[in-house]
Amino acid sequence: MKYYVFLVLTVLFWSGNFIFGRLVSTSIEPMQLSFFRWFFVLIILLPYIVIHYKNIFSVFRKKYISLLILGTLGISGFNTFLYYGLQTTTATNALLINSSIPIFIIILSALIFKTTITKIQFIGVLFSTLGVIYLILKGEINHIFELKFTIGDLWIIGACIDWALYTVLLRYKPKELEPMEFFSITTLLGTTILYLVFIFQGYSIEFSFLEKNEVLYSLIYIVIFPSILSFYFWNRAILEIGANKAGQFTHLMPIFGAVLAYFFLGEVLQTYHIVGIILIAFGIYLSIFLKKDEK
Repeated sequence: MKYYVFLVLTVLFWSGNFIFGRLVSTSIEPMQLSFFRWFFVLIILLPYIVIHYKNIFSVFRKKYISLLILGTLGISGFNTFLYYGLQTTTATNALLINSSIPIFIIILSALIFKTTITKIQFIGVLFSTLGVIYLILKGEINHIFELKFTIGDLWIIGACIDWALYTVLLRYKPKELEPMEFFSITTLLGTTILYLVFIFQGYSIEFSFLEKNEVLYSLIYIVIFPSILSFYFWNRAILEIGANKAGQFTHLMPIFGAVLAYFFLGEVLQTYHIVGIILIAFGIYLSIFLKKDEK
């Protein structure tokens, strides 16, 4: 049960990442936000890396290919794509596209590991997806014609595929590494890759953007909650309950997004939110608790 709590907290914190990422989109460049997010996470993790360096780097020498791939996908890729997308797409479109992650996870699991998709799981995914779409369309089907797609939507799609692939490939996490050791080495590798891209694009390490309170406070939140806590929770849960089950929890993000929008943006919870929440919850129940365990 605790791993399901981990997943709920994970997507709650990620929902905040969407809100704060969008909030500061005009105050800081996407590459800057992505790099400094993980730069500060790495600073926090450095003492832990120093203490556990023997095991961490011993395993890295043996499994460097898988660790490089996971570090690139999980740390360097997903949020960089997300922040670029939030520059030009709406939060509505981003949440709608983000709901495709469970589908990508199931498809990639089937392609890479030949996992089977049961009928009840398919029905559960369908209900959850319908719930998300119902939320996005605010209960009115004609709203679908009002959606406009931009280059930012392509970045969000790239982020979804990136995260789905990362989630599926977590099966290759070296068993010799404890969850925190794994998170630390992938953060180190991913941040190093981000730094190389950061420098290549002409940026330099300077902190003048932190003078803006909205950027400072947003970055503090992003470093602690969607980064350190969410990644730790997600990695632990994937290894315990499997990628397909865990992926369904990303459908909770529009729900949490609506709640966070109520507190931070003053938006009111409407009837269509309640209907969407019920559909999503029912879909998760079907796909997780009424199917045989799969990993």
